[in-house]
Amino acid sequence: MESQNPRIKYLRDKAMHLPLLPGVYIMKNEKGEIIYIGKAKLLKNRVSQYFGSQNRHNTKVRRMVDNVYDFDHILTASEYEALVLECSLIKQNKPKYNILLKDDKGYKYIKITNEPWRRLQNAKQRADDGATYIGPYISGFVVKESLDAALKIFQLPQCGKTFPVKTKTRPCLNYHMNQCKAPCAGKMKKAEYDAAVDDAIEFLKGGTKEYIKVLEARMEMYSENLEFEKAAEVRDRINAIKRLTEKQQVIFSGTDTKDIFALARNDEEICFNVLRFVDGRLTGSINYFTELDETLENTRSEMIKRFYSSHDNIPKMVILDGESDDMELLAQWLTDLRGTKVDVFVPQKGRQMDIVSMSKNNAYEALAQKKSKSKADSAVIELGELLGLSKAPEYIESYDISHTAGADTVGGMVVFKNGAPYKSGYRKFIVNDVVGGDDLGAMREVLTRRFSHQNDDEFPRLPDLILMDGGENQVNVALEVLKSYGLNIPVFGMVKDQKHKTRAITVDGGEITISATRKVFTLVSAIQEEVHRFAISYHHAKHQKNAKQSELTSIEGIGQKKAEILWREFKTLDRIKRADIDTLASVKGISVKDAVNIKNHFSK
Repeated sequence: MESQNPRIKYLRDKAMHLPLLPGVYIMKNEKGEIIYIGKAKLLKNRVSQYFGSQNRHNTKVRRMVDNVYDFDHILTASEYEALVLECSLIKQNKPKYNILLKDDKGYKYIKITNEPWRRLQNAKQRADDGATYIGPYISGFVVKESLDAALKIFQLPQCGKTFPVKTKTRPCLNYHMNQCKAPCAGKMKKAEYDAAVDDAIEFLKGGTKEYIKVLEARMEMYSENLEFEKAAEVRDRINAIKRLTEKQQVIFSGTDTKDIFALARNDEEICFNVLRFVDGRLTGSINYFTELDETLENTRSEMIKRFYSSHDNIPKMVILDGESDDMELLAQWLTDLRGTKVDVFVPQKGRQMDIVSMSKNNAYEALAQKKSKSKADSAVIELGELLGLSKAPEYIESYDISHTAGADTVGGMVVFKNGAPYKSGYRKFIVNDVVGGDDLGAMREVLTRRFSHQNDDEFPRLPDLILMDGGENQVNVALEVLKSYGLNIPVFGMVKDQKHKTRAITVDGGEITISATRKVFTLVSAIQEEVHRFAISYHHAKHQKNAKQSELTSIEGIGQKKAEILWREFKTLDRIKRADIDTLASVKGISVKDAVNIKNHFSK
């Protein structure tokens, strides 16, 4: 594919005269506007690639090349210096074809006003108003919770009064609840107020665990100096912080800050999900939408550079879902920004890998929802028309059965609402009353259990349409169950071709071809793939758990009940294997003898 740019020969020749040195290149359009900035270890090699064969480039790069009129370059002493300069220039110029983060929520800040009696407030954006800003945060909830905690812990006003007040007033309820020291009533002097604001800022910037360490050192100093009243005040502040944070669920162990990046891709559109953990707790999740920037590895690198160019709080760990270009350079850059070592890595197993999977699932769901907002309604309308329904099926349920040679049979139910996955409506079923391998019997049990619940908390509404993963037999089973409950809900089957791709919808012994109706084909394919994935994932998890529990029940003295106790306590077989005898015996229901037997079994 040839470039549409008439200056391509000039640009190619100019690129071939660049030096084989590190630096930054700056692409400009005909108006002289900067449209792309990049860095290179060898400028000549990198820049000349843009103006060679366009067949190697994706859509975004080809668009950029077609709009390049000229380019400049800046030599640097190293590739690392080029990366730092690139980040700075992109932040200043915001070029059109660089990754510009479009998030689905918007950043949030904590603002410290520029007035004699400073106030702490939340803000949606930075303003040129002389105020100080902490952030940005990736969660408005975190900003609200942090700000509320800081105001209460340091007993600062939560009202809208302006200080100093002309006439002293009676303190409000917050004063009597020890949540405000009432400067409005003259009970808090300016110097004390300023000190409390400074402490609140230190708390907000440093995080809970780090600030508690500071307070504990301060309390010890006061005690050594026999200033017991001040020591008691600091102790109360420590207890207040612990009370406000103890209810938050810990997901990671440890006190380090971690950011997790994972992407979902649909053709050349990319969604990045970023999860932030502070003191082991999930404090924020945000999604960013962008385009593929040459390769996935390069896109990850660009995403990280853009993200941390606009964030002050650099974590100790950056965890990725796949390899990235310039990982060592990124780690060095982030280390310099933070002032202490930052690790950038891709986990291979363990809890960190589980969190990466959670982030990736968030990215896929966000991408699906974004895509469906513009296309789902029309696809649902077309599906209803194609099937001859009286109205568009806004709420669709789909079912599938999964097992391994008849063992551990389960059923999965997924819901699509307005053409998009509705995860809160998904349900799992363990099949108990059917002989292994009887798929129709298993489906009958699943549907009977589902429709024995109608419009209750477990199943709040009936579907407008049921799509079975299978043909006429599965449809007939569903119709029998619905008839037994006096329900008249449209039921159709989804059948696949020899390549396991969705081919048609079954009805009355025949088939309705859907391949000619693109939106309907895409929607039905998505439903069939999702219900199949959901059922298989649940089966694999159950099968794996049962296999691991069976290993536990092979240990002397460990039956099914004790195996379940161990599984609930330790979550994984590996953690059970690594536990010492005292830890095992501390579990309620597990004796010292049981603990010894378990340890001996896994020590063989």
